[in-house]
Amino acid sequence: MASESGPKKLTPKERMKIPRQSMPAEDPNTRRHDFHEVNLGFTTALAVKEAQRCIECKKPGCIQGCPVHVHIREFVALVAEERFEEAAQIIKQDNSLPAICGRVCPQEEQCEHLCVLGKKGDPVAIGHLERFVADWERNGGGLMTVQRPEPTGKRVAVVGSGPAGLSCATDLVKQGHVVTVFEALHELGGVLVYGIPEFRLPKEIVHAEIRQLEKLGVEFQTNVVIGQTVTIDELFGEEGFDAVFLGVGAGLPRFLNVPGENLVGVYSSNEFLTRVNLMKAYCQDSDTPVIDLEGRNVAVFGAGNTAMDAVRTALRLGAKTARIIYRRSADEMPARKEEIHHAKEEGVEFVLLHRPLEFVGDAERRLRHVRLQQMELGPPDDSGRRRPVPIEGNETTLDIDLAVVAIGNEANPMIQKSSPEIEHTKWGTIQADDETCRTSRRGVFAGGDIVTGGATVILAMGAGRRAAASIDEYLRTGAWEAEPDVEAANADSNADANAGVKAAE
Repeated sequence: MASESGPKKLTPKERMKIPRQSMPAEDPNTRRHDFHEVNLGFTTALAVKEAQRCIECKKPGCIQGCPVHVHIREFVALVAEERFEEAAQIIKQDNSLPAICGRVCPQEEQCEHLCVLGKKGDPVAIGHLERFVADWERNGGGLMTVQRPEPTGKRVAVVGSGPAGLSCATDLVKQGHVVTVFEALHELGGVLVYGIPEFRLPKEIVHAEIRQLEKLGVEFQTNVVIGQTVTIDELFGEEGFDAVFLGVGAGLPRFLNVPGENLVGVYSSNEFLTRVNLMKAYCQDSDTPVIDLEGRNVAVFGAGNTAMDAVRTALRLGAKTARIIYRRSADEMPARKEEIHHAKEEGVEFVLLHRPLEFVGDAERRLRHVRLQQMELGPPDDSGRRRPVPIEGNETTLDIDLAVVAIGNEANPMIQKSSPEIEHTKWGTIQADDETCRTSRRGVFAGGDIVTGGATVILAMGAGRRAAASIDEYLRTGAWEAEPDVEAANADSNADANAGVKAAE
């Protein structure tokens, strides 16, 4: 809590002289051998000093850059005054997962990108401050409780316990509805637990956030595959739900389609990271161990955040060399700058302007080499980035023992097969109105990666919040347009999704 006198109130000129405070981190030579969290978090002194940099704009652009519209100026001002409990209350009005978002969201492309200070210097470290407040609350400040409203008697099924589903469930239960979240896997959290490594997002953080939702009254059921264990028809029928939200993500891996991709030792990033993150494959007694990487050569294809997660995980599993192989240059890499910086610090090698031509195996069909084609950048493609063009005759071969393909994901077709009345796009994603998240089936809403294609945690959460507001209105009024114009509303979303897939390649 704040001292009696509180921190000194600074003038705007004094605030602008304060440099951006650096995030403390584990030493690279140490952390590359373990799964401990890399970023250590702000101390109270660092947090207060960083918050004091905010010049409290009258029209803060940072809020417009936040997909869930956290009242950033207000919470940062409270941190500057050491009023952390009130800051937590402000954040949680709009963001139910602040400890997660403060760690994995690309603030540099969203809220911080629109910070006025960033025009001539460094923006306020909004993400680091959000993490500080959330950690303060969880570690000693005391988790705030939310008064439950009067029950409405309406029941909502939320399919998927990833960021879209959790955000939607939070807002709905606060409105008095009965909410049940169905998760296909044995552990809750979706991509937050199976896709993001422990060193970037400790699982206990996710578990703590979910426990808060349980206290609010959200019910969770694991090992339930919608479309197989139970259908959407059965959710409305035998199960008696009044509305359904589909936040199942986009978990079908995309492959390179080159010869040798079925060799032993070639993984999708989904399988590799799920084995390590969810099934503890780095433990010797795991039922689903990853190949022993001690002294081995690993190559990861792609340059997004998932690729960085995979290559840094390989280092921690004992890889002799861990390489990123990407067909464009460093300027086009879609991963967060912080993740690229951490990867370089830890010893990851970057083989840029190369694409794979063929995986080569031995007599036992185990991966041994990859043939690469050297590329150069030509004119821009549809994504706005310069298109990689082969340099004919320039090929090379690398010795590798394990390959991880991390070039994006597609929508799982299970919902499409089991509920053909729900319209889908040509990319396999669900057609849903961008604002209301309504699908072509009455009472069914959808949001997150299953609609937009692979995106970020905070964008999925924003969709979950929009869906919750729309579901609440539907349950209270019964209003449903006969023919929602989901195709037109999804034009921009699907274009973004397609660009996102290209960005990961």
